[in-house]
Amino acid sequence: MHSTARGPALGGCRMWTYDDSRAAMRDVLRLSRAMTFKAAVAGLPLGGGKGVIMLRPDEPVLSPERHEAALLDFGDTVEALGGDYLTAEDVGTSEEAMDVIATRTQHVTGLASGSGDPSPWTALGCEVSLRTTCEYAFGTSDLSGRTVAVIGLGSVGGRLAELLHEGGAQLIVADVDQGKRELAERLGATWTDPHSALTAEVDVVAPCALGGVLNDDTVPALRCKAIAGAANNQLASDELDQALAERGILWAPDFVCNAGGLINIAVELEPGGYDTASADTNVRAVGDTLRQIFDSATASNTTPLQAALQLGRERLTAAGA
Repeated sequence: MHSTARGPALGGCRMWTYDDSRAAMRDVLRLSRAMTFKAAVAGLPLGGGKGVIMLRPDEPVLSPERHEAALLDFGDTVEALGGDYLTAEDVGTSEEAMDVIATRTQHVTGLASGSGDPSPWTALGCEVSLRTTCEYAFGTSDLSGRTVAVIGLGSVGGRLAELLHEGGAQLIVADVDQGKRELAERLGATWTDPHSALTAEVDVVAPCALGGVLNDDTVPALRCKAIAGAANNQLASDELDQALAERGILWAPDFVCNAGGLINIAVELEPGGYDTASADTNVRAVGDTLRQIFDSATASNTTPLQAALQLGRERLTAAGA
């Protein structure tokens, strides 16, 4: 749990393979911090947290029995926190996994009986954010003829690619899973490897896999004008926001772009219960938040990341006061 200043710390349960527990700890700490700012910048009455179930390199796939046991242990841990942390699905987990965890704790969100799978809403918010980024980078949010590289075609990236295709964008796509080539063919997209997609000569790059893809090696090799994607922690270090700005690349802060899933879950927690129409309206408001950040960055001669973090800090301070 990174912060409960604005409300209970909400963040998904990630089941992933790590080399050792230190790597898992670094990941969960960075992810929980991102959730704090994601919720604060989106104006939600929630704090930031994250859960990690660490798979070992020598056992990257658990047997059904051990998989269930791990989820039950995680549920016991969540319950022990007494509601200060609310969990949800994330990379490596699913609605079915949340159903298992819910047998041990009531502090589970995104169940089929509530707001359900958050990934389509994350994709929608990301599409809105990408269009808003194009509005500032190119003067229009129209995607017709715009070239976009989507890296990672999972539940969020795949849906984002479909939305961009429907909007008229020309796509270059990549995923480590060769099975995703079928989606690429269906969308008429060019298939390549993740590094080539990241450094392709396109209008927009949309990182939608794991974090750290924007680093000291890749940033100098970028050939895009804008970046807006769903992956968490895209920057290997916060200082790279300045390197992107110096190269004339407009980067939409990832914790703003990918807030749609969290915003959708927040609707589930409202007194009146979950409402799809409210979720749609609230998720689409991500575009207005991003405009506020871009305008603030321009006015204060800073980067979008610094403007977003400042907005988050102001809201966290106000909640603490």
